[in-house]
Amino acid sequence: MTSPTRSLRPLALLAAAALLGAAACSPPATGGGDGGVAGDGGTTGDGGLPAGHHIKTVFVIVMENHNWSDIVGSPSAPYINTTLLPMAAHAESYYDNPAHVHPSEPNYIWMEAGSNLGINNDNSPGSNYQTTTDHLVTQLETAGLDWRSYQEDMPSGCPIHGSGLYAPKHNPMIYFTDVSGNPPSTTASRCIEHVRPYSELDADLTADHVAAYNFIIPNLCDDMHNSSGCGSGSSVSHGDTWLSQNVPAILASNAYKQGGALFITWDESESGEHPIGMIVLSPFAKTGYSNNIQYYHSSLLRSVEEIFGLPYLRDAKNQKSLSDLFQQYP
Repeated sequence: MTSPTRSLRPLALLAAAALLGAAACSPPATGGGDGGVAGDGGTTGDGGLPAGHHIKTVFVIVMENHNWSDIVGSPSAPYINTTLLPMAAHAESYYDNPAHVHPSEPNYIWMEAGSNLGINNDNSPGSNYQTTTDHLVTQLETAGLDWRSYQEDMPSGCPIHGSGLYAPKHNPMIYFTDVSGNPPSTTASRCIEHVRPYSELDADLTADHVAAYNFIIPNLCDDMHNSSGCGSGSSVSHGDTWLSQNVPAILASNAYKQGGALFITWDESESGEHPIGMIVLSPFAKTGYSNNIQYYHSSLLRSVEEIFGLPYLRDAKNQKSLSDLFQQYP
């Protein structure tokens, strides 16, 4: 079967070329010296994908602020419970981060970098920007792989400022200056190239031009964050409805059918440290399966790095990957 097309747009080609050139002159990044190498040790197939790996395309959807006990078995989440879980694998003991850091923003940074990098609040990129290049999307570009952060209701340009139901704190890539500029700018070209309105995802799926890594964030109503002003008094119900309206397009795409994996998780637990959701859908995932292995956001990052043969960043080297949720991996 033909693998999904992941053609880089012109700006991305220039960025990837520059990053690859730099990589050729120096050792591979390993998360500041504290990472290991995942995957096939650099053996790659077409487009920078590791040779022999089953999973070719990753989708991540992040929902908000609910313990797994709020979701599993809830009558407010019929799509998750009666449609997704029977066809998916899921974790019963997936936690946000081992350092117990809250609120939202540190957890999104953790998914991208394997650490909160000292961030303990939800401030804007203007005050919380990070100059390290040791983070996931730069790893991907260095390996010749494309990525997209699809953000629902984001403003035009590089969306470093909040607007309506869009929140920068849920968009971790824009906190890194190699993406959004130093200081972060609404005109940063690499950011504009890769951080795109969610409304573009459907056309990209239809045209079979999705990236290797796709990070998808609903707006503050659709991600289960807000309980009022969203057309439903139940944040869980509203988010479940959004998933029912949007996940099928991903599952029907060639990118998913021909080697895709969709990870649906939540950013953090509420009222203490409790398990949050991690649902895995893939042609290679175990069906109707769950486990009680303890995982963290570091486990999601490690899994993405293993899928694409990338070095482990920071805490990703300390945690288990999500491999037990798959029949064939990576």
